[in-house]
Amino acid sequence: MQIDVEKCKITHYPAEVLAGRAQPVKEIDDSIRKLVEKMTDIMLENKGIGLAAPQAGIPLRLFIVSLDATRESVRVYINPTVTATTREFDSVEEGCLSVPGIYTKIRRYKKCRVTATDLDGNEFTEEAEGLYARCLQHEYDHLEGMTIAGRMNSAAKIAHRKQLKKLKENHKRNVKRE
Repeated sequence: MQIDVEKCKITHYPAEVLAGRAQPVKEIDDSIRKLVEKMTDIMLENKGIGLAAPQAGIPLRLFIVSLDATRESVRVYINPTVTATTREFDSVEEGCLSVPGIYTKIRRYKKCRVTATDLDGNEFTEEAEGLYARCLQHEYDHLEGMTIAGRMNSAAKIAHRKQLKKLKENHKRNVKRE
């Protein structure tokens, strides 16, 4: 896959790239390293703590996380799998850089496990709970074509209908311009 890092920017709901399952990263090369740098810039500029490649307009199975929103603590997850390690859930308010202006309670597992590859090609597995587990599940959703707009319950969809409608209208205008 050819990656034009210069064209990478935050992608907003309901963009097509956010709705489909992302493709596996076949090779960790300079284009992937440059993509991670660009994604880090985008995430920090937008004051996020995680960003998936589809959110930058690239349909690859890759995301980054920095729970303290600093460049120094950015972790890279290439071709990750995230699985629940408990049956306990939490419903906590979440926002999403790709669904701006909406904060809503999302039900997620309290604990999970992630297995992924880092930028050096090393596979790793970690146990996560709390904010870290929530962030991993949120970013993994993006790789599966899911946003918080799709995870909202009916009441939340009604409560946020104006903002969702505005995002859809903005998307239609932007698609027409391209």
